Amino acid sequence: MRRRLVRALARSLVLAAAASAISTGSTAPVAADSVVIGGFPVDASQSPWTVALSSRDRFGGTRAGQFCGGVAVGRTTVLTAAHCMDEDVLGGPPERVRDLKVIAGRTDLLSDHGGQEIAVRDTWVNPAYDGVSNFGDFAVLTLAEPLPAGSVIGMAADGDPAYGVGGAATVYGWGDTSGAGEYPGGLRAARVRVLPDALCEDAYPGGADGTYDARSMLCAGETGGGRDACQGDSGGPLVAQGRLIGLVSWGTGCGRAGSPGVYMRVSAIMRTLGWTRV
Repeated sequence: MRRRLVRALARSLVLAAAASAISTGSTAPVAADSVVIGGFPVDASQSPWTVALSSRDRFGGTRAGQFCGGVAVGRTTVLTAAHCMDEDVLGGPPERVRDLKVIAGRTDLLSDHGGQEIAVRDTWVNPAYDGVSNFGDFAVLTLAEPLPAGSVIGMAADGDPAYGVGGAATVYGWGDTSGAGEYPGGLRAARVRVLPDALCEDAYPGGADGTYDARSMLCAGETGGGRDACQGDSGGPLVAQGRLIGLVSWGTGCGRAGSPGVYMRVSAIMRTLGWTRV
């Protein structure tokens, strides 16, 4: 099962909204050391650039309608995964989702208190995104109001040492804690390592699970499985040395040995958009 793609999650959350409950019905196994179980709770003030994507109309009021993550790279600019903006996820084109918002500065999504909910004014989805290979999995959201100063993280360009193999990195999100549809209210994080491209090239050579492309993707996790991102974390940040290096994108299962997490490489986003900084 492809881990990050949220179509199945979307279907289950829509049903859950009608029933006032959340259940993905997923039975994918996961090590006890996955992102939020083996990880740790963090306060939003520790990562103010981590935001939740929300639509209560689509996903119900539980957990504030959260369905994906995102990261603020400018006071009105948020990066997320292209597959989060898929019509199968949102029930239509993103511009027709009238209550599409980002939630910033709120640790616990079960509470309606704290932080900001800011409407998304415009959505740009990478036209080169391929849902079969998972190539080009990023989108840019423009907010209707600016985030507070200090809510933005810098991006790591080509050649930045933050991409160094073996280096420590941290992934953030409100996603599944077990691979079986258990979603926390609070923001959590897990420490992973940047892995060799060859590891993901061997794991994902092409086919139904996607194709790893070292030019635009990043491999991270633990070689023996364990700490990882999971459903609901899509589009969220992977951070190393204080800079954004990846967006949660795809993989097989959650925390499985031999199936590392695959992230959209931020330097490739910068090249595609001609950004040196935002």
